[in-house]
Amino acid sequence: MQTHLRGRDLIALEEWTREEIETVLHVAADLKRARALGVPHPYLRDKVLAMLFFFASTRTRASFEAGMAQLGGHAQFIESRTTQIAHGDTAKEIGEILGRYNDGIAIRNVDWGVGNRYIRDVAAASRVPVLNMQCDLWHPFQTLADLMTITEKLGDPRGRTITVSWAYAASYQKPISIPQDLVCLMPRFGLHVRLVHPPEFSLMPDVMERAREHARRANVRFEVLHDFDAGFRGTDVVYAKSWGAMLRTTDEREGARIIQQYQDWITDERRMALAAPGAIYMHPLPADRNIEVTDGVIDGPASVVYDEAENRLHVQKAVMALTMS
Repeated sequence: MQTHLRGRDLIALEEWTREEIETVLHVAADLKRARALGVPHPYLRDKVLAMLFFFASTRTRASFEAGMAQLGGHAQFIESRTTQIAHGDTAKEIGEILGRYNDGIAIRNVDWGVGNRYIRDVAAASRVPVLNMQCDLWHPFQTLADLMTITEKLGDPRGRTITVSWAYAASYQKPISIPQDLVCLMPRFGLHVRLVHPPEFSLMPDVMERAREHARRANVRFEVLHDFDAGFRGTDVVYAKSWGAMLRTTDEREGARIIQQYQDWITDERRMALAAPGAIYMHPLPADRNIEVTDGVIDGPASVVYDEAENRLHVQKAVMALTMS
């Protein structure tokens, strides 16, 4: 367990060691146990977290606010369009000023080619930890919650197989940050990874390089498939969600046209039956029901989506307690 995390930013899990990530998971389990037993744990009494949103949220906002309250502190909701951020506040000014008002800054900005750079510019000017609530490249808190959930449901994850797959959803070109984070983190903890997607939905080349390197070091498999059914066969974890063809086009109309070609990429009961016995279905939510996944799967016995969503609270509390105390 590491004890030197006070003051650390969490912008990308790639910048944290495996041992540091394991520390987060240990603390998250302790905090989850304390909440279940009704044991107070006000480690951040009188601390304030600024939460800056450039993108709509349900679980992220609710879990960070609840987490800060349970840790004895306060979460300050700031929406970019209803503040001067929309009219001229720079990233440097946000880092300098919110870093003086608050004890931590959390940011959600998924704008393609902008989000991660913006968060890093704020962090460069901030005297307090900066936490990435999701950007265009990474979604570290979701991926931490996913790893925690897999470990709870399947035990030691080493030697297990996770299928990270694209799935059809017509709503909009969703960020690629979750699949990118998953393919990089899961091999570090001994999981074989299958990345499954139509040809147009590739991840960033440097991310793929990182994923392959992590797999090589951990002596696990990293496969890329373009056959949806093949991705399900014998897998232990089905993590199928939509993301945009961001490396092909940022135009919403063109992206929608590409997406429409793959309406049969839906996680249904037939495909779940191809997975290994005891396999689990995961999704970060919200899911496009009966488009991305059938009700029978997401509400079925293999689904762990609500435990997965709950674990967002616990891993976020762990990181906040470790970095902001």
